Amino acid sequence: MVRQRYSFLLSPVWLSWLAVCVVFCFACYLLGQWQLDRRESALEEINRIVANYDQEPVAYAEARELFSQGRPEDEWTVVQIQGEYLWEDSLLARNRGHGGQVGYEQLVPFRESETGDVLVISRGWLPTSSTDGSVPAYNPDPPAGQVDAVVRLKPAEPAIERGAPAGQLASIDLGQYGSEVDYALVEGAYGLMAEESPAAAEAPYQLARPSLDEGPHLGYSMQWVAFGLLSFVGWGYAARVHRRNLDLEELDAAEDAAGDFPTTADLGAADPRLEKQERVRRAKQLHRQQRGRYSDEDAEDAWVEKRLSRSG
Repeated sequence: MVRQRYSFLLSPVWLSWLAVCVVFCFACYLLGQWQLDRRESALEEINRIVANYDQEPVAYAEARELFSQGRPEDEWTVVQIQGEYLWEDSLLARNRGHGGQVGYEQLVPFRESETGDVLVISRGWLPTSSTDGSVPAYNPDPPAGQVDAVVRLKPAEPAIERGAPAGQLASIDLGQYGSEVDYALVEGAYGLMAEESPAAAEAPYQLARPSLDEGPHLGYSMQWVAFGLLSFVGWGYAARVHRRNLDLEELDAAEDAAGDFPTTADLGAADPRLEKQERVRRAKQLHRQQRGRYSDEDAEDAWVEKRLSRSG
């Protein structure tokens, strides 16, 4: 009986809407997976921070390959180096965020004393002082002469298709930096300064410790899955409402044909909700009668209602 009552679901219109629900659910699934992938990347970054950020520094001789390769898994490795800054070849990396503001990172080549390798060290963040953000508020010199520094390894950034004024870089692209100087740079990774001795009289602001927050990606993923499933709930609810409307239409048609069902005025029903419930009940009685499942109790109720309507 239920199969016959809902046979309209096999019509092209309802099958088309079901297909829309399937496509929408699949799209939500992909978006949920995208959020899970973002969460996985965040967790990998958190694991690197926990594993490397607060470790005891290793000598540059042990970390030399890490700087050459610049692998993501070696990010935040703490390294101790000795040498001198090549201040005359310093550059600024533009559009760098810090504390909700946009400024620069001060990049200075550093020649390691034992190997002669030249690394790039980001000494920290500088605020802007011009309205168009083209000039830092100040650009303090690094310590002169021999310096002992502790840095954290950061892989080189990819090149971006955006220009920069002279003396600046659009990203910390060490290959481009190497083209700005007349000696070889280590281009796999650069160092983010943690400490330097002797300390400079003035220094850029130190960048904030990276966050260990994985973000809301797991919650967003679950929401996308829920949205996809709710599309089928909506489709089912629409089918239920449509079936109820068909029941009322069939009841109206049966009343017009038989002419012996009392109207709302006859019943004296003032509440439209009571009228709707009564019509639905009668529609069910009619369906049971048409399908051979009309019970004696239904027949008795119909006889009583008929008598009451005549006596009224």
